[in-house]
Amino acid sequence: MKDSDDLFGGTLGAFEPPVSAKAKEEKGARGSKSSGRRSGAAASDTAPMLAPLAERLRPKTLDEVVGQKHLIGPGAPLRVAFENHRPHSMILWGPPGVGKTTLARLMAGAFDLPFIAISAVLGGVKEIRDAVETARNTMALSGKPTLLFVDEVHRFSKSQQDAFLPHVESGLFIFVGATTENPSFEVVNALLSRATVYTLESLKDEEALELLERALSREFPDTAWTDEAKRILVTLADGDARRLLNAVDVAGTMARERHVPEIDAAFLRKTLPATLRRFDKGGDNFYDQISAMHKSVRGSDPDAALYWMVRMLDGGCDPRYIARRVVRMAIEDISLADPRATELAVEAAEIYERLGSPEGELALAQAVVYLACAPKSNAVYKAYNELRAFVKEDGSRAVPMHLRNAPTKLMKDLGYHEGYRYAHDEPGAFAAGEIYLPEGLEGRKWYHPTDRGLEVRIAEKLARLDALNEEARKAGRGRRKEN
Repeated sequence: MKDSDDLFGGTLGAFEPPVSAKAKEEKGARGSKSSGRRSGAAASDTAPMLAPLAERLRPKTLDEVVGQKHLIGPGAPLRVAFENHRPHSMILWGPPGVGKTTLARLMAGAFDLPFIAISAVLGGVKEIRDAVETARNTMALSGKPTLLFVDEVHRFSKSQQDAFLPHVESGLFIFVGATTENPSFEVVNALLSRATVYTLESLKDEEALELLERALSREFPDTAWTDEAKRILVTLADGDARRLLNAVDVAGTMARERHVPEIDAAFLRKTLPATLRRFDKGGDNFYDQISAMHKSVRGSDPDAALYWMVRMLDGGCDPRYIARRVVRMAIEDISLADPRATELAVEAAEIYERLGSPEGELALAQAVVYLACAPKSNAVYKAYNELRAFVKEDGSRAVPMHLRNAPTKLMKDLGYHEGYRYAHDEPGAFAAGEIYLPEGLEGRKWYHPTDRGLEVRIAEKLARLDALNEEARKAGRGRRKEN
């Protein structure tokens, strides 16, 4: 049948799978030997399917890895471990497609260790037991530990994660877990204490472009790619190397099949998925959208806040996660300027638990809009963080004697609780002139109400109380500050 023009700007012809130069030479050498044998072969015989491009380009050495310079650059922790041949258990935390599996495989090769990989998505207790048995046999024969790579380790239950502990402790396993989730929340503490956590980052645009150029030169040297097409691929990748290489594989293979000599933006838009959005819990884009919603609420833009919330839901985010973040926003950015915001956020979370999706999502939307429109204050948030830093550096100060509890006669005899003034027995339920901070901190203030919302009234009341304190001390009725 005559070739005809197709949708992608090329001609329809017989598909020729990509074959490397070495494979072509081997095929030529086998030609005369195999021609006779294959003369009667069925017409349905096909060439074996190639591994995905991401697997074909998987780095064989540490120097081939693109990105993660903070871990594998000169003097970086993983580079030093490789150079000193010192394997250790670790958790590799980062978004998809940034090299977690690659680093684990390179480690096994560099340290000449047997390698076992388990996927927590597909595996379970049986796979863990099999790995333990295999590792024990290897240890008995060679005296070497086994590098156990557990992909998506956060998907294992607490008891399944605990099953690794004795074998990590005994040295049977060098444990390498990969996760897209925050290990502080998803990995058991006992395992975390036995492993170093390394954070991997999404590829920067220039790193993605470097990987793209490598893939094009190795796999598609006869196809031209316009700069705009490369830019689209880097944008589509969104920091995910696997996503980038899969897109290159699809576009490059189709161009070769259709005999298209050059891939441009128009070809990519026809070839690749229409949407470039990516929402992947644990990836950078996930945190960027969370950040955008939070900043929109803080910036009092209800439309933008609602937009980002809907984007997150549309991308597959768990509404319960959004509910938790909404409560956090109410406490951090509205706080006492409008305490109703916290109540509304908590109620929205409870409503969602009762109704589920999609009805419960409307309660979250209502809370997000309210928070964006509410008066803002971070006064409590700032005071709390400043005090955390202060207490950490300041050390322990003694509790003033009049504030100490005195449940026994001995404590009373020692002066505990002596001189304490019960506020409810004082005018206005306020012990004017009393001091509640430790010695040396009298008069220090960390909470400074804003001039917005309810905090306007709070500030006025605190000013009146300060005036009463000063008046009582001048009259000799208050507790004297220590000099």
